[in-house]
Amino acid sequence: MGLEIERRFIVQGNAWKELSTEVKAFHQGYFSTSFEEWIVRLRIINEKHSEITLKARATEMINHEFEYPIPIKDALYMWDLISNKIKKKRHILNFEQGKWVVDCFEGKNFPLVLAEVELNSEKEKITKPSWCSHEITGVKSFSNAALAKSPITEWSITERQRFNLQ
Repeated sequence: MGLEIERRFIVQGNAWKELSTEVKAFHQGYFSTSFEEWIVRLRIINEKHSEITLKARATEMINHEFEYPIPIKDALYMWDLISNKIKKKRHILNFEQGKWVVDCFEGKNFPLVLAEVELNSEKEKITKPSWCSHEITGVKSFSNAALAKSPITEWSITERQRFNLQ
């Protein structure tokens, strides 16, 4: 069974950029965005690779996740049929404290920047980097599926201020 264990944070500043070793362009579309059931995601990476992902929440930090490659031609066709979409640049970090990535969102979710660290267990300890501010692990409104459906530019000023977002 595929399990994804991660913690997520809002990123402040640019200090993380010196740790970036690779950047990938992600286009993600969501056929299903319900948190009560399985989320179905289409992902296109660098316009060359694509996959369908089935994802369901197990706990606040753990998701069931199954990814399956699909032909890029099919993915590009499906992309045009999906209404809930996000685009982002994913930076892979060379950071001694685990497998970290930073996602820089585009379009209606700009200038949102989020960091994720993959863990081996829920009990694994991490030291939060200085460039991470609010922890948003388990906050549904910051899931990629939720951001595709309700981007931050559509949030209330109060909701954005709660997380120090512009």
